[in-house]
Amino acid sequence: MATRIEFTKHGGPDVLHAVDWTPPEPGDNEVQVDNKAIGINYIDTYIRSGLYPPPSLPSGLGTEAAGIVAKTGKNVTHFRPGDRVVYAQSSLGAYSSVHNVPEHNLALLPPAISFEQAAASFLKGLTVFYLLRKTYEIKPGEMFLFHAAAGGVGLIACQWAKALGAKLIGTVGSAQKAERAMQAGAWATINYREEDIAGRVRALTGGKKLPVVYDSVGKDTWESSLDCLQRRGLMVSFGNASGPVTGVNLGILNQKGSLYVTRPSLNGYVTNREELQEASSELFSLIASGVIKVQVEEAQKFALADAAHAHKVLESRQTQGSSLLIP
Repeated sequence: MATRIEFTKHGGPDVLHAVDWTPPEPGDNEVQVDNKAIGINYIDTYIRSGLYPPPSLPSGLGTEAAGIVAKTGKNVTHFRPGDRVVYAQSSLGAYSSVHNVPEHNLALLPPAISFEQAAASFLKGLTVFYLLRKTYEIKPGEMFLFHAAAGGVGLIACQWAKALGAKLIGTVGSAQKAERAMQAGAWATINYREEDIAGRVRALTGGKKLPVVYDSVGKDTWESSLDCLQRRGLMVSFGNASGPVTGVNLGILNQKGSLYVTRPSLNGYVTNREELQEASSELFSLIASGVIKVQVEEAQKFALADAAHAHKVLESRQTQGSSLLIP
């Protein structure tokens, strides 16, 4: 018997409930993983709320965890029981003590990286990889804006940008979060509660503005993000923490300097085993070498059965860095 988190209707965190269940045997190309640490990501709240509805209800939740291979399907060739693994693109249901995952979505976890480090960083790290290395390839010395710089994705982006020799300007919501982002490698921060984002960017760049903005906030920062871009700059909208961007007037892109906009996702950049290997190898190298440090506050580790409370804390915007569920 295993435990997993389910919801039978869309809504707030209270729709999440822990249930006992018997996991099915892994399919021919699947690996059954005993999860040791489970990543909590903001996209999970979108699925729970119905913004990104699951295929059917009741539904499991979560796509990211790290653990040990328990069983393998008959066609699995790259993994065997006992292997340490991590995944971030499974079918919904990673909020569980056991989860069946397609073989091509799994990566072997190096001994130097713990289960908690892996579950706290894999989806977020792969996201930073495709944003900074693929969607727009950040160059040494280049300035760019990254919203929510003290969040789980943001802190990895700060460290990765520093490793690339780039100058990340991060938006934050408090002095404490500004300090955390700067410690992680941000070149400068903007407190969006006290400062005008676009005005501060103009001051930091001597009026030149920026070639690219990475925005996971959505509705609340859409206009100010566009105002931070130089002529023919790129707006990378990759999240909706404040709500989705809707009713966009494309003429605004012309008025603000023939701007480009993209709405990417990890599933558009990591689509096969070779792409996962490229991304995970670079991420694991940076973590194992200490260039990217992954630490989870004890207050942001929750028992699996406390998933509803974990979502409440996440949505309060009081967290810094990553949060985990521990089976």
